[in-house]
Amino acid sequence: MTPEDIAKEIAAIAPLTAENADRFYDLVFAPWVKGQGLEFLEIEEGRVKARLRQDSNQQFHIGAMCGQAQMSAVDTVMSMAIATYPRHTKGTVSQNNQFLRAAIGDDLIIEATVLKMGKQIAYGETKVTFEVTGKLVMHSTSEYAF
Repeated sequence: MTPEDIAKEIAAIAPLTAENADRFYDLVFAPWVKGQGLEFLEIEEGRVKARLRQDSNQQFHIGAMCGQAQMSAVDTVMSMAIATYPRHTKGTVSQNNQFLRAAIGDDLIIEATVLKMGKQIAYGETKVTFEVTGKLVMHSTSEYAF
């Protein structure tokens, strides 16, 4: 498919819903992002919740998931949350991350919430927690341009 064909298909299925999430994800994201294996658990307007499983391909030598993998997953899940609105972003403007503990030993739950959908900027918050304990691993705020 050409980039123009992809853009037309994305426009035809927008906004993102639980029913079209897999197709949207397949159309929009790069193969290496899809290789992270995100599982989308909940999707509603302005909010997406996903699971990121521990995977040795995304870990440091000590077995903790590296920050780069977490940041990529956060950007992906927040992009999906913004896509639940009928507008299309030009992309990520900024992402500010705080790593609160090592992401070791448990799968991660990533919950992205759009806090403000403005005319030119969308602003959101993402919390990354351990699936079993619910302890906060990472906190992120993001801005996206329109």
